[in-house]
Amino acid sequence: FGKKTKIKDGVLYIKKKELLEAAKANDERLASVQAHIARPGDSVRIIPIKDVVEPRLKTPGNLTLALKGISVITCGQIVGFQEGLLDMSGPGAEYSSFSKLTNIVLVVKATKGITQHQHEEAIRLLGQRAADYLGQAAKEIIPEDIEEFAELSPHEEDRAGLPRVVYVYMLLMHDTYIYGKDAKTERFLPVIIQPAEILNGAIVSGNCVSACDKNTTYHHQNNPVIRELYKKHGKELNFIGVILTNESTQLSGKQWSAGQVIKFAEHLRAQGAIISKEGFGNPDADLMMICSGLEEKGIKTVCLTDEFAGSDGASQSLADAHEKANAVISTGNANQIITLPPMKKIIGDDSVIQNLAGGCPKSLKEDGGLEIELQAILGATNQLGYEKLSAEET
Repeated sequence: FGKKTKIKDGVLYIKKKELLEAAKANDERLASVQAHIARPGDSVRIIPIKDVVEPRLKTPGNLTLALKGISVITCGQIVGFQEGLLDMSGPGAEYSSFSKLTNIVLVVKATKGITQHQHEEAIRLLGQRAADYLGQAAKEIIPEDIEEFAELSPHEEDRAGLPRVVYVYMLLMHDTYIYGKDAKTERFLPVIIQPAEILNGAIVSGNCVSACDKNTTYHHQNNPVIRELYKKHGKELNFIGVILTNESTQLSGKQWSAGQVIKFAEHLRAQGAIISKEGFGNPDADLMMICSGLEEKGIKTVCLTDEFAGSDGASQSLADAHEKANAVISTGNANQIITLPPMKKIIGDDSVIQNLAGGCPKSLKEDGGLEIELQAILGATNQLGYEKLSAEET
């Protein structure tokens, strides 16, 4: 924190009062907001976390400046039961890449009497405003590194016989936003989209899903599947685009969406596909419908998913399965039990651990330590392959 918000010699200085004013923006739904800084290696536990956003600035020249190595984290009063926690040091830190960032944590207290939906929206917009405010500090900065993500032309001539690969990006249907449109209320998905648009901030998260496999806004901004496909484009494969689709809670909606995804993949003349999903349970049905349908059309498909296989790993991992899903990458077992030591500082309120998915009334120990499932750690089994966990078939 400093007297003026600026970047000097690679260090971001933040005028706290201005940050809080910009983030709150006189929103009457927000009773109070506090700001903290949590650095890698600190004895700090942040709980409960709603979203993570990378501060960015869009320039007139179609360049997006990203402040790497930091994030904005929204935290505070719990909205639902599926927010998560982050340890900045100790064994818990190894399960989330967010522990390697310097995090500007905004602890929010909502105004009494507002609805859960109003609460969620107020916190989501606060995080976006805070990230936008911090991004403005890059106005006078020359970028240290520039990455270019070209617009794809899926109908151009095939590149030296390279396989045509499409990415099917499944989004949780409620409170995920594409250019401001809620995937829950706007029947515009599935849709074909340029992958660079996603890296440029087209998708914002505001949903409640278990913290371990929630795609935060930061995950969407830095989607590793898209980045890896770009790296291999024109060398090992022909990356032909992204099909965004939702995860309907109705069987008819799932069948319709899966059918549209398969039609779009055929239209793009895909030969291979990668599918990632968000959440677990009923989204497993969407995953299998899409995977089996693509395989039946001769499109070789790889699925990315985490597992909920019980604490001993012996239970059925997914709520649905199909014999054609024969190339599945695991991002870890969310039911794995982990013991976390006490931290010197709690940002937020660790007593809510008993209400979080992956926690229980006995999770919080007398010394401040925790015994929880990985499910409670933000991003631990992220289904974009963002973390280190996986599994092998034996």
